[in-house]
Amino acid sequence: MKNKKPDYSHLSASQPIGIFDSGVGGLTVAKEIKRLLPHEDLIYFGDTKHLPYGEKSKEAIIEYSTKITNFLLEQNCKAIVIACNTATANALDEVMQSVAGRVPVIDVINPVAEKVSYEIHNNVGVIATKATVNSGLYKKSIRKHNKWIKVDELATPLLVPAIEEGFKNHPITHAIIYNYLSNNKLKNIETLILGCTHYPLLIDEIKQYYGNRVRVIDSPNIVANHLKIILDKYNLLNDNNPKPNYHFYLSDLTKNFEKISKKFFGKTIDLELKVL
Repeated sequence: MKNKKPDYSHLSASQPIGIFDSGVGGLTVAKEIKRLLPHEDLIYFGDTKHLPYGEKSKEAIIEYSTKITNFLLEQNCKAIVIACNTATANALDEVMQSVAGRVPVIDVINPVAEKVSYEIHNNVGVIATKATVNSGLYKKSIRKHNKWIKVDELATPLLVPAIEEGFKNHPITHAIIYNYLSNNKLKNIETLILGCTHYPLLIDEIKQYYGNRVRVIDSPNIVANHLKIILDKYNLLNDNNPKPNYHFYLSDLTKNFEKISKKFFGKTIDLELKVL
């Protein structure tokens, strides 16, 4: 029996896009969406109260992700972007069940895995949270499309707290990056996937470690392009909105989120505390 074709005829191009993550990491995806789709209204939920997700149980991640998804649906979002690898790896099925086909759901693992699978990559490394690595979803997703690719995954749990504490371009992050990337698991890789949306905030430091020896994948760009294709396919692209609105909900207001969100979205952003 063929999968039923989605019907989004009840949705309008003028509705906002909903994006969520455990903290500031999803802003790397939101920033790319803003750049690629400059007329779209965005609603972002950062679950700063419960970060980092990578250290939480699968059950807890499912609970947080489905609650946030339902909240974004209540905000009349026309699409849900799970801008968190850990939430994708542990709660994608449950989020899809919550959505029940009402809106498109875009995750941050499958579009990246598919793109890597069809390009020239032989030895791929993935750095991610413990929960993402334990799920094995990157390896499964890549090898589903191309079984010849060798995939090595390494848990790098100290990076998210360092980023959330604002340690960018800092000796602490340099030391953590060196310690992780010199691990034997990543010894022979030609390509590195940053399997956490926080990690692109450190992409310059990661590239600096490798020089030109390893290609570092720009996941937010791939995800934003995938979202654009999906919205275009269902006539949901908003190209007639000269002053888009960006609204940020946080489960705990943090200085670092305020600082990074202002850097990415300008000084007029609207931050609102929302405990679900």
